[in-house]
Amino acid sequence: MTQSPPRSPRDGPIFELRGVSKSFPGVQALSDVSFFLNPGEVHALIGENGAGKSTLIKIMTGIYAPDQGEILLDGQPVQIRNSMEAQTLGIAAIYQEPMVFPDLNVAENIFISHADRGPVVRWGRMYKDAREILDRLDVKLDVRQPARGLTLAAQQAVEIAKAISLDVRVLIMDEPTASLSAHEVAQLFRIVNNLRNQGVAILFIGHRLEEVFQIADRVTVLRDGRWISSAPRADVTTEQVIREMVGRQIDDFFAKTETNRGELLASVRGLTRDGVFSDMNFDVYKGEVLGFAGLVGARRTDVGLALFGINPATSGEIVYEDKSVNIQSPEQAMRLGIAYVTEDRRQLGLVLPMSVVVNVTLPTLPRYLNRLGLVKRSQEAATARTYQEKLSIRTPSLNGEVGKLSGGNQQKVVLSKWLNMEPKLLILDEPTRGIDVRTKAEVHHIINDLAAQGLAIILISSDLPEVLAMSDRVIVMREGRQMGIFPRDEATQETIMTTAMGQVGTANGAGLNGQPATEGGSADSEVPL
Repeated sequence: MTQSPPRSPRDGPIFELRGVSKSFPGVQALSDVSFFLNPGEVHALIGENGAGKSTLIKIMTGIYAPDQGEILLDGQPVQIRNSMEAQTLGIAAIYQEPMVFPDLNVAENIFISHADRGPVVRWGRMYKDAREILDRLDVKLDVRQPARGLTLAAQQAVEIAKAISLDVRVLIMDEPTASLSAHEVAQLFRIVNNLRNQGVAILFIGHRLEEVFQIADRVTVLRDGRWISSAPRADVTTEQVIREMVGRQIDDFFAKTETNRGELLASVRGLTRDGVFSDMNFDVYKGEVLGFAGLVGARRTDVGLALFGINPATSGEIVYEDKSVNIQSPEQAMRLGIAYVTEDRRQLGLVLPMSVVVNVTLPTLPRYLNRLGLVKRSQEAATARTYQEKLSIRTPSLNGEVGKLSGGNQQKVVLSKWLNMEPKLLILDEPTRGIDVRTKAEVHHIINDLAAQGLAIILISSDLPEVLAMSDRVIVMREGRQMGIFPRDEATQETIMTTAMGQVGTANGAGLNGQPATEGGSADSEVPL
């Protein structure tokens, strides 16, 4: 890949960074980074977690000031001292983690930054305008609904609507598709194309390379805080991009190897949570990865929450280690040896202001207390160092705030804290959401190794290639119903998507009708149509 020319063939860049550097104690986040955005162009910025993408975004939006270098808008140097100045200049950002105000409704969240709408809120106009923006997104949300309780996908939709409501000239999109279904991604890309046709410069940050290649006009790669390359999309390949991102070739993204399925650990029969999901029937075996697939709204996460006791089932039976159990709380689930890695690591998986050490040992804190109830710090630190080595957690200090780590390293800390519990069943909900290709490969290797050691794993993921590659069997859900269970050799993208969309058809004789099989008394036997 080669560097792009200093000016576009049109009227010139709308936005430029020249020689920008930024450091924090012990970390050089950016070093001499230069790139530009042309009007009417989608410019993809890619790199591993920790490559400097988030720091660059925060400099563009005035959250951080660069230590060196300059920022130009329309060819003129500017200083962006805060996010309000960035907004005034026509620069808006959609961040990887949605930042909605939970106690405000959808419309209020969309227009929260609009000081130009006057001191008196005209509620009728605001609701009308909010509905029009959401209609452009083809998003079905009640504009009067409080944001509290919205799914991640719905929160992301509100964030996108908020950005679109502004008169943006430069739109930064940081992992905007991480929580969206394939259908919603297609809708978003149609909106992106409309904005591009209107002359908006779009900086698109993503880890899903197939989406990057679908939407981008140009691609820039960062590695270790440094600019590596920029080139038109047509001049780059996936292999080149990966090699430049990680500094080496990754031949195998998914590390799943064949393992011998162990003993039956748990059987779920008729599991139901009224109004959420119903009649779930499946078995979980030691040493097996059981995948859960489906579109957004399939209620896969709700099944995981029920198994962990966060939102208990209202009926049905769970037989765990040959005993019928009624799981009503996470504490009870943990005593049984069940661990749950949430999809929202920042809000629900970690205590961000606390250190890596504290986060790793938090679920098992009693084992680190002495007779006086004081924490044995050296033992805590030793445990954290063990998982730092096992999972390759990259951090300047184990005593540093976990909130300052990259997304991939935060995810490894979440995994560490639950593995330290020595679970028998590990529920992984979107374990690679928002992390780069190398860290994703590392997480897949960890999953593979855990299964080989006899751990039972439930993998819930909206990344269909991940589910297919990592799972021994795949359960497909649609709108709270179990549509079928497919063994690895019958689980194809076509089969899973057809089933997830509720289409009638055959898929190698597998059970598309969603009915539990009766053959041999197993709910996991496939039922042909």
